[in-house]
Amino acid sequence: MNWERIDEWSKLMNGGKYSLPPAPPSACRTRGAEREAMAAKKIKRVMVLVDRTARAKNAMVWALTHAANRGDLVTLLHVLPAHCSSSAQREEEIAHLINSLGLICKAIRPQVIVEVLVIQGPKLTTVLGQVKKLDVSVLVVKQSRPSLFCCMFRSRHEDFVEQCINRAECLTMAVKKQGGGVGGYLVSSRWQKNFWLLA
Repeated sequence: MNWERIDEWSKLMNGGKYSLPPAPPSACRTRGAEREAMAAKKIKRVMVLVDRTARAKNAMVWALTHAANRGDLVTLLHVLPAHCSSSAQREEEIAHLINSLGLICKAIRPQVIVEVLVIQGPKLTTVLGQVKKLDVSVLVVKQSRPSLFCCMFRSRHEDFVEQCINRAECLTMAVKKQGGGVGGYLVSSRWQKNFWLLA
């Protein structure tokens, strides 16, 4: 199972509530020509790793408000586990996820172009591969709460985030929205850890 354009999901989203805009014409060209066209127009591609969690949604909102500018291309990447089997219920759940995230994108930053990739495979390999293949400028991933035993070992997700930050061939930002009445976001990159951004 490997869907790489939102039009693959059009048959699942014909209820009429919302439909993400189609991929830009440059998607039909070779990758080299696409990069040249984006560079000439000073357009960057911001990729956000999304799932059904509130933390991933918060990271997407941060990417829309802090990383993407008018006319930029925002790619929402949803990775399905390699062992995940296809079913009508699962496809409906994914379509609902895409639809809800699309509504948020439209409301927050209608000036950007949004595309969705739903790909099945190993999570880290898939993310790193798509970053390279699509010539991504900025990768945004959610940042989870540190493990209670973070002094001794990291959680699987913390290790995944660290691998993305260190190995992705682009600027990678791990984002967590502050809670408990504290505003802003904690943002980590290759050069800074848990930088508090009050915005």
